[in-house]
Amino acid sequence: MLLILCVDLDDDLGRKTGFETPVVGRDNVEDAAVALANADPEDSDVNVCFQGIHLHDAIDDESVEVAVVTGTAKADVSANRKVGKEVDTVLASLSTGEDVRAIVVTDGAQDESVLPVIRSRVPIDGVRRVVVRQAQDLESMYYTFKQVLADPETRGTILIPLGILLLIYPVAIVAEELGLPGSTLGVISALLGLYILFRGLGLEDAIDDTAERLRVGLFSGRVQLITYVVGVALLAVGGASGLETVGELPSPEPLSAASAFVYGSVQWAAAAGVVASLGRITDEYLAGSFRWRYLNAPFYVAAIAIVLHGLSAFFLQLPFAGLPYLAGTLTAGTLVGLASTLAFAVAEQRFPRNRDSDSELIG
Repeated sequence: MLLILCVDLDDDLGRKTGFETPVVGRDNVEDAAVALANADPEDSDVNVCFQGIHLHDAIDDESVEVAVVTGTAKADVSANRKVGKEVDTVLASLSTGEDVRAIVVTDGAQDESVLPVIRSRVPIDGVRRVVVRQAQDLESMYYTFKQVLADPETRGTILIPLGILLLIYPVAIVAEELGLPGSTLGVISALLGLYILFRGLGLEDAIDDTAERLRVGLFSGRVQLITYVVGVALLAVGGASGLETVGELPSPEPLSAASAFVYGSVQWAAAAGVVASLGRITDEYLAGSFRWRYLNAPFYVAAIAIVLHGLSAFFLQLPFAGLPYLAGTLTAGTLVGLASTLAFAVAEQRFPRNRDSDSELIG
């Protein structure tokens, strides 16, 4: 048996005509449609009811019934629940031993939001959307915009750039009245461009994660938060020192300029790496997840710094940086890395710090 369900999610039929729903049967649905047309000729649910009657009359190769189910005026979750109850009432009223299938007739995307509720009660063979030709897709467009603006993420993506664009002109007028430089418009445009770039590249999640880690670090007393700030400061000083060293060259070429920058900044970069790694090691120790191998980090940083210092000094052809000096720094860097790796590997085997090992030793 085929059941044609006409859906009126916002209950225009019940509110405007006083008909009790659900309305079951071809003649009853026709009477309801005529009553609604008399009450409000512009209501699109009139077309839904008549479309249901049209489908009922057009199908003659199987038994068919037509019914109108309604929701509530708010057209929210409560409306979906009411539609579900009325569908149950309609199915219970059908005196047939055949399997019942349904064709759902609606007037737009809003009413179609109730389809999962209907599908949970009866299989749906199809959905017929009725639209007035002169106003085709207007309700669907309205409902789509309503859903888009209700989503916080989409709302921020659309409305924030639009708001910034609308602010450009009044801010420019205020800046002109206050005698501010004309670069105000450029600053606003740059902010808008940065926002769109961050949204386009998906960097907002990374920024949110970084901000969350900073917040957690502040309130959980993590040492690495301080050491990272100190490390960034040391890197900045190292960059300035490297640029100053490059500026002292009489005629900098690409290789000599790169070597001068490394030579002038490597000690500061090494200090930044050591400070940052010590902060991480301290936090791991305080959290009870310390491993001996973590102590390799500052030694690896020092080993890399020794090697880079030797290479940069050699390429700059400094008086003390001949082949013996280069060989010595390469050897020293290698030995520092190997020695720390072996030493802490042995320490980890003899003095395990992980909790599982500690519990095994206690047991």
